[in-house]
Amino acid sequence: MKKLAGSFIGIVIALAAVVGLGNSIVVTRENEYKLVREFGRVSRVISQAGLSFKIPFVQTADSLPKEILLYDLAASDVITMDKKTMMSDSYVLWQITDPLKFAQTLNSSIANAERRIDTIVYNSIKNVISSMSQNDVISGRDGELSQAIMDNIGTSMEQYGIELLAVETKQLDLPADNKAAVYERMISERDKIAATYQAEGQAEAKVIQNTTDREIAISISNAQAEAAAVTAEGEAEYMRILAEAYNTPERAEFYGFIRSLDAARVSIGSGDTLILPGDSPIASIFMGQ
Repeated sequence: MKKLAGSFIGIVIALAAVVGLGNSIVVTRENEYKLVREFGRVSRVISQAGLSFKIPFVQTADSLPKEILLYDLAASDVITMDKKTMMSDSYVLWQITDPLKFAQTLNSSIANAERRIDTIVYNSIKNVISSMSQNDVISGRDGELSQAIMDNIGTSMEQYGIELLAVETKQLDLPADNKAAVYERMISERDKIAATYQAEGQAEAKVIQNTTDREIAISISNAQAEAAAVTAEGEAEYMRILAEAYNTPERAEFYGFIRSLDAARVSIGSGDTLILPGDSPIASIFMGQ
């Protein structure tokens, strides 16, 4: 009996040791923080993956996510600066950066954190859009609106150990009951702007065309004047050269001879007979007078 009792006690002690050892090991994964609590108060935070130890039955460990989390805000109405109602549907990317502060302010509750995010982000969206016209809101959906919302939020979430990484708009649309009317008004406004641009373009084209025509007319006039001047200079030079060539009696006589021959050549056709009076200058050439 004593031997059996001793064996039983040994088994109990071994089981207690196994349970105590298992209760003292803390396994931390890559995507989580471990909060080691002692009587409900956080005594330390484990942020590195691996094995660590705690005091069994005295300390407990719970987890907080380390990865990026997504919170989807409910779609809600917002009003622009020009009193236009729009439907905003957004989501938030956020992350726990200070697990101790998160545990102390939000009691380690993701639900509490999401309620804070919902309130702060919605108020920021409402404030930003209320300071913008509807056209600016629509044109700012490629990044400017999200940046303005993030700037408005600033560092207000740091007090909870949270960092907001991005606030993105999934949908920013008009309410269904006035969407058609707003679209028609926007189309009409764009048509007016287009007509204004077209009229300005046509006026500018007319100015350019008139200027070009005037420049062409001036260029042609200048070219014609220059051509006339060159022609006059050429004729004057021709007359000067001609005068120099026949400035003696012998040269003048030779010039008269050449001119008479040219006149005879022009007068006589193929097979024709030329009859000249005796006192004709041409006849005097052929008669050797």
